[in-house]
Amino acid sequence: MAYDPDNIFAKILRGELPCKKVLESEHSLAFHDIRPLSRHHVLVIPKGAYVSFDDFSAQATPDEIVDLMRTIGEVARMLGVQESGYRLLSNHGEDARQEVQHLHFHVCGGQDLGVMLRLPK
Repeated sequence: MAYDPDNIFAKILRGELPCKKVLESEHSLAFHDIRPLSRHHVLVIPKGAYVSFDDFSAQATPDEIVDLMRTIGEVARMLGVQESGYRLLSNHGEDARQEVQHLHFHVCGGQDLGVMLRLPK
């Protein structure tokens, strides 16, 4: 997948679209999902142009990787879900139904999130 510089997260990073910011660091941005699927649902994205975790893990600098992981942890602590539990999810590609071609992690919690995946029938 090629990176699309006009994806919604790239527009948010450029300030062309608003977001309800939770936390910003040198290399990452965290903001509330506009269609939350749980009581707490925050997206954490790298500021760099990465399509997926595969792309990010292969191309990102060590500083970008550390910053993103620490930002995710800080968001969970800010939401207060580190004790009761939370789900960290990142979709990659068509089979995973990745909707935006910019790496993003969903931090979801604040309630029972149910089973992770259902077994195929």
